[in-house]
Amino acid sequence: MPDRTTQGAAGGADGSRDGIKTFPFPVDLSLSGVGMQIGSMGPGRTWHVDAPLERVHRIDFHVVMLFDSGPVRHMVDFAEYDAAAGDVLWIRPGQVHRFSSTDRYRGTVLTMQPGFLPRAIVEATGLYRYDLPPLLHPDAAQLAALEHALAQLEREYVDTTTLPLSLHTSVLRHSLTAFLLRLAHLAASSAEAAREQTDTTFTRFRDAVEKRFATVHSVSAYADALGYSRRTLVRAVRAATGETPKGFIDKRVILEAKRLLAHTEMPIGRIGVAVGFPDSANFSKFFHQHTGTTPVAFRAELR
Repeated sequence: MPDRTTQGAAGGADGSRDGIKTFPFPVDLSLSGVGMQIGSMGPGRTWHVDAPLERVHRIDFHVVMLFDSGPVRHMVDFAEYDAAAGDVLWIRPGQVHRFSSTDRYRGTVLTMQPGFLPRAIVEATGLYRYDLPPLLHPDAAQLAALEHALAQLEREYVDTTTLPLSLHTSVLRHSLTAFLLRLAHLAASSAEAAREQTDTTFTRFRDAVEKRFATVHSVSAYADALGYSRRTLVRAVRAATGETPKGFIDKRVILEAKRLLAHTEMPIGRIGVAVGFPDSANFSKFFHQHTGTTPVAFRAELR
């Protein structure tokens, strides 16, 4: 079961919108009342009685989970993310999320209250970059650096006796900043790598469609030929064009059909065959569905 204190810990609900409860940062559960918490994920923790772990809820603070084991499936803003050992999940204020009721959460979790860090640090670390992916996959060197920074932060967090509270809080802010700067760099570089991968995936798909649209209309056929999953292809094409791979293929088929109808004297049946429809009735139906007119009417309007 998830850690029911530090994993998105909440002291109580402060209202809801859209029927989803929002839980504030639990200052009363933080050591010395500082605006952050850090600890281990695991069983045997308590959770506010009203906080629905396995139901969708909203938080108004940051949660960063570094996993020691996996897989763990966690929902953030209605998208499912599969985290493995060594992965980092970063949930930002205002986002909704849901814990898995069956997966075991193990690792270290950091929660942070908005306003704990100065504005300059907030901007430098991109704390409110909602365009960045929540699930991060650090390489070995990045993971070691994050683990070291997080361990140092935890040591400072539990050391509440060697410094006055004001200095203790200042040290925590410095240690937290060091960790977040590394995390922000990882998030930004991961987003850039994802964009490059998406661009490459879409480009390969686009080129394949250009070569084969006259005979291949199946998204799965393109995915198999390019070595992608159908889901990967859907994400890449949607990111690049705002439409589905099937929609992209159909638009290319329709464009070619219009070109042939407008600029050649080919019979309708032969044009259908040329764009992958041996049956002229099926071609006319397909054309009408996508244009609102028939091939015959479309040609007549241009003559």
